[in-house]
Amino acid sequence: MNNQPKVTGIGGIFFFSEDPEKTKSWYAQHLGLAVNEWGSTFESRNAQNPDQINYLQWSPFKQGSRYFEPSKKEFMINYRVQHIEALVDNLRAAGVQIVDEIETFDYGKFVHIMDPDGQKIELWEPIDHVFTEMGGETTK
Repeated sequence: MNNQPKVTGIGGIFFFSEDPEKTKSWYAQHLGLAVNEWGSTFESRNAQNPDQINYLQWSPFKQGSRYFEPSKKEFMINYRVQHIEALVDNLRAAGVQIVDEIETFDYGKFVHIMDPDGQKIELWEPIDHVFTEMGGETTK
């Protein structure tokens, strides 16, 4: 396995919506997404380890949510990463703006950075088996 701190995939797509509940219902009704309180969780297989299930979160946020700040953009992308601490050290050394400190949850570690276009990016080092153990309906 490659031990280089880097992005390994997309972990989430977050965007503003005037009415997130209506948006989720529309996508469920017309496009078949399995929705929950956060949006929809897409399930896929890890190309490097086909026995491992990976997840991507699709979430509409209420227009004006402060979660995207300091970005003024209408969306935020979550990238799946490996070795988040080393990646953040590398980014900090390169002068990249780190918005907050790494937070640890049962399902992984998160941190936010800013790209050169003022886009806030969420980095996630996932612990996918926790999602699998939690169960719940996914879009696949």
